[in-house]
Amino acid sequence: MRFVRRIAATAAAVATLPVLAHAATLGGSDYATQYDFREFYTATDNKTFRVVLLGDAFPGMPQAEVARRLLPVMQANKPPPRLTFTYETPSEEPHPDYRLMLVFNPANDLSGDAVCNGERRFKPGTSGHVYVFGVYCRNDIALSQVTGWTDATTPDAPAMGDLMKELFSVLFDRSPGLLPQHDRTLPN
Repeated sequence: MRFVRRIAATAAAVATLPVLAHAATLGGSDYATQYDFREFYTATDNKTFRVVLLGDAFPGMPQAEVARRLLPVMQANKPPPRLTFTYETPSEEPHPDYRLMLVFNPANDLSGDAVCNGERRFKPGTSGHVYVFGVYCRNDIALSQVTGWTDATTPDAPAMGDLMKELFSVLFDRSPGLLPQHDRTLPN
């Protein structure tokens, strides 16, 4: 009987502990038929990879501050290649122009191809709730896209790290099923 009470007391204590997990939720993802992880890997390994931040992720916080604090969070949760995220725009437009577009609070009907072609439309954000539309672009084609959201009040909150890690794992998916049918080998 004492053993049962000890188990019940332990269970009650655990149930009252605050939840320490930082949940990131992802919505639907989409991949263009041209998507190939090996292309991404080759284009970014040991190189810089441009990120474009659009929209207002944290209402009331200056965009420059959001960008400064979010960059190390993205870098800490980066996808497999040895890449370095940057916001720097090259002096000459690269060909092909690979980039990651992070659109915060996008309009509901904004598509990945529209984002890659320069379209910018937003909806009002909610303080403490971050909603992002991630699009991996090559020139004007959206190679992959996914939405994600979490509760966070700052760009460097642990929940933002979880969101970036999950977002990158889907945007830059290494699944063999997404490789061209004739060759399903991945870079190391």
